[in-house]
Amino acid sequence: MAGTSDRPPRVLVVDDEDNISFLVASALRLDGIETTISSNGHDALARVASVRPDMIVLDVMMPGIDGFEVLRRLRADGSQIPVMFLTARDGVDDRVRGLTGGGDDYMIKPFAIAELVARVRVILRRVGLADKDRVLRVSDLELDHDAHRVTKAGSVVALSPTEYKLLHYLLVNTGRVVTRAQILDHVWEYDFDGDASVVETFMSYLRRKVDQSEPKLIHTVRGVGYCLRVDG
Repeated sequence: MAGTSDRPPRVLVVDDEDNISFLVASALRLDGIETTISSNGHDALARVASVRPDMIVLDVMMPGIDGFEVLRRLRADGSQIPVMFLTARDGVDDRVRGLTGGGDDYMIKPFAIAELVARVRVILRRVGLADKDRVLRVSDLELDHDAHRVTKAGSVVALSPTEYKLLHYLLVNTGRVVTRAQILDHVWEYDFDGDASVVETFMSYLRRKVDQSEPKLIHTVRGVGYCLRVDG
C-alpha cells in the first residue's frame, strides 16, 4: 500500500466531467490531501501504476471502460486500493454491484462536498492514513492543518490563503527540492496560465513572514526550484 512514507494521503479523482473532478480535487487539496485527476478509465488504470494513489474516487459512467470495469480490473490485478464510487446512478442494483464488486463506498450525485471529504477521510482513516501530516514542524516553524494556523517560535503568523498553501506544500516536501512547475501545479493548481514569476514573488512574501531569523529554512536551488530544510 502506498502512503506509508512521510507525505499526505494521495487520492486519484476519476471523472469525465471537468467541473466535478475540479471541485472534488480542490476540496480534497484544501483538506491537506494530494490529488491527481483523470478523465477516463484507461487513463485511470495507467495513473494507478505511476501515481500509486492511496484511494480512488471513481465515476461510474465514463466513455470507454466504465467505473465498474476499472474496479474489476484493479481487483483482478490484486490491487486493494480503496475505491469510492461517485455517480448519478442511484439504483439499488448499481449500489449493490459497486459494493459487492470490491467498492468501499458509493456516493450519489449531486452531493454535498463536505460529506464527500468526510467520507474520504473515513476510508483513509480505516487504512491508517487520515491523520498523517496534520501538524507539520521544521525547527521552530509549525503548521497545524486542522486549526489552519502557522506559528514561528511560538508566535502566530498571518498568511494569505496562497502563502499558506505554498508553505504547506514546502513542509510536506521537507528536505526535497520542488521545482517551480511543481509548485504551480500544487499551489495554483492546473488552471494557472500566467507568469511563472509569481512563484518567486510569493516565495519572497513567505520568507519575510516565516524565515527572517536563523536558521534559514527556505533555500533556493539555482536553476531547479526550492527546498525547505535545516542546514547544519
